[in-house]
Amino acid sequence: MTQYDTFTNKGTREINEDRCGVAMHEDSYCFTVADGLGGHGNGEIAAQAAVDAICTMFVDEGYSDSFFKKAFSAAQDAIVQQQERLQAPSRMKTTLVVLVIHKGKAVWAHVGDSRLYEFKQGKMKGRTIDHSVPQMLAISGEIEEKDIRHHLDRNRLMRVMGIRGETPRYDISPMVRLPGEHAFLLCTDGFWELLEDTDMVQLQKESASPKVWVTRMAAMIRENGKGSEMDNYTAVAVYARGKGILGKY
Repeated sequence: MTQYDTFTNKGTREINEDRCGVAMHEDSYCFTVADGLGGHGNGEIAAQAAVDAICTMFVDEGYSDSFFKKAFSAAQDAIVQQQERLQAPSRMKTTLVVLVIHKGKAVWAHVGDSRLYEFKQGKMKGRTIDHSVPQMLAISGEIEEKDIRHHLDRNRLMRVMGIRGETPRYDISPMVRLPGEHAFLLCTDGFWELLEDTDMVQLQKESASPKVWVTRMAAMIRENGKGSEMDNYTAVAVYARGKGILGKY
C-alpha cells in the first residue's frame, strides 16, 4: 500500500519557484520535486516544465528500465524549449528528484541538491548525495556533513537541469525492495536546511500518515526559520508498506 502527501510554501520569497508532482500508471507511482533556479519567475517555469514532462511520461508509459533516461531527457528538452520561447537560456534551470514505486520496489534519481531521504522501520537508511560545493567539501573531509546546511556556498550547484547542449547528469539508486514499512521524503533545500535528520526520524516515527508527518515537519521548519529570510520549501512524503520476510532468526 502506498500513501503520500505534498506540501509547498514560498517562505518569505515573493515567488515560489518550487514544484512537485505525483503521477500514477496502473498500480505504480511516480513522485517528483523540483527547485527552480533563475529568479524573477524563470526558475518556476523550468521546474514546472521538468515536473510536467516527468509526470506526463509516467502516465503514458509507466516504469521501465529506460524510464529515467527517457524521463530526464524529456525534462531537459522541455526546459530548453521554454528557454528558447522566453529567450532566457542562462536563467532557467532546476534541480530534480524523482521516486518511482513499482511492483513492490522503489528506485529514484536526482540532479542538484533537492534530496530524497529513505526510512525503514523508524530509522533513516540514507539520502541522496547533493551535487553542490559544500557536499563535495564534506566528502573530501574539509567540513562536516552537518555544516552543509549553513555553508556560505550551499547554493553553488555542480549539476542542474537546463544546461543547453548537456545530457542530464543524474544519479540513480539501486532498486530497493519494500517489505515491511518504508517511508520516503523528497524535498527541496529550503525544506531540509531547517530540519535536522534526527527531527525527521522522530517525527516520522510519531506520525501515522504522510500528511501528519509532512505537516509536523513544516511546522518545525516555520518555527526554526522564524525571524530569518526563508527560501521556498517543498516536500513529498511517501509511506510504502509491502509484504515480505523481514528476517529469519
